[in-house]
Amino acid sequence: MKKYNINLPSIPIVRSVINMNGIGRIIVPFAVKKVPFIFIFLVLTAVSCDKLVEVDDPDNQIGTHQVFEDLQSANAALSGLYSGLFSSSLISGGSDGMGALLGTYTDDLDCYYVNNNSGALELYQNQQIPTNPMIEKTWNTAYQQIYAANSIIMGVNNSTSLSTEDKNRIKGEALLVRSLIYFYLQQVYQEIPYTETTDYQINSHLSKLTKEALLQKLEADLSLAVSLLSDTYRNTERIYPNKKVAELLLAKVYLLQQKWLQAEQLTGNILQSSLYQQEQDITKVFKKGGKHILWQLKPLNSGDSTKEASLYYFSGAAPNAYALSTNLVNIFAPADLRRQAWMTPVTFSQNTWYRAAKYKNLSGNTDEYSIVFRLEEAYLIMAEALARQNRVTEALPYLNAIRQRAGILPLTGSWTKDAFLQELLLEIRREFFAEMGQRFMALKRFDRLGDLIAIKPNWKSYYTAWPLPQKELLLNANLNPQNPGY
Repeated sequence: MKKYNINLPSIPIVRSVINMNGIGRIIVPFAVKKVPFIFIFLVLTAVSCDKLVEVDDPDNQIGTHQVFEDLQSANAALSGLYSGLFSSSLISGGSDGMGALLGTYTDDLDCYYVNNNSGALELYQNQQIPTNPMIEKTWNTAYQQIYAANSIIMGVNNSTSLSTEDKNRIKGEALLVRSLIYFYLQQVYQEIPYTETTDYQINSHLSKLTKEALLQKLEADLSLAVSLLSDTYRNTERIYPNKKVAELLLAKVYLLQQKWLQAEQLTGNILQSSLYQQEQDITKVFKKGGKHILWQLKPLNSGDSTKEASLYYFSGAAPNAYALSTNLVNIFAPADLRRQAWMTPVTFSQNTWYRAAKYKNLSGNTDEYSIVFRLEEAYLIMAEALARQNRVTEALPYLNAIRQRAGILPLTGSWTKDAFLQELLLEIRREFFAEMGQRFMALKRFDRLGDLIAIKPNWKSYYTAWPLPQKELLLNANLNPQNPGY
């Protein structure tokens, strides 16, 4: 490991040490007096994971009360957090996001990487081990962003200059982002550490929380975020989340807790809101201007494509990254408009593959952003929440709204709860393939990940969670034991 001494003229900083390699290796995420927060965040997100940064004089307290002396610096900190989510995160549409990684880990995508050392191919082959580079990167990046969110929350709590309205909005957004990252970490790694601080003495010795304990934390955090945020978007393009986004994520937490009534009530708030309207034109679902969009991530530069558009594109040759699995393509009826609009066949040397084509702009992009949450998810959450309460007749219209928009016949007649939930699981897959790991999370929530044994030859019963990164277990003994099977 290399060490770098950094001289920062005219910026009064007392000694602290940063090591950005995950929960067990954050030593001190900066002790500052008057350093713009955006500088702190750029260090947190840009420092290479194998480099140690050292400056002079010891301290372990963060002077975040002086970071947010004005609204501009606070908003800049949040913008840095959102930029990181787009570039590289659990919800990024790129090669290290859950859309691709969990899409191949399950059965939506096939991976065609050759001589790729990222660890993604092993995840597709269901041959992951605790030293897999992608498993480690996913963990490290997530906790770096959690620490950034924690720093924002601390800065808001300690600020004496921000208005109450601004403090509520900034804290609510940071809580929401942190909760979303924790939500995915729990789904992927099962039991994980939870922290609300940037104090290295605490973070370097954290223990794991059970699923139930972690979900209780998320329920509390998201309930607070709901109370702090308003329905009004602070940008017309919906690139920053509002109250309804927090309510949707909280409804997803309620599903995991089997709090069906609470999930129904929150989702009802969203579906009844005048802010949103279902997009009836399948070809416009992934256009940035739709009223069905709750939250989306904007590309960093004007004209850039979404991560999804560039990752999944191939033409005139065999795929060299990802293609849709035959198993996925075959569950669509030929008349399904989603098959026609969101999949593109590519034939080469008498072989045909299907490309994920939800996002289409490769250059000069002006009308596509990466969608995190859209209204169709609220319809399907409502359908599930009602069905779990044995109210299948009430659930049918919500599922049928998705089917009929896709040009396929509605479900009619009498359905048992189990039969309806099976149809719902299929509809979630058709609607959200290659999006945000939806297939994995639905199978896990329905206790159906075992179905993959018939499709993926290396699948094991304990693959309901990835292993914890081996390096983190070595650095923090409190993270032991390793997940079962690994």
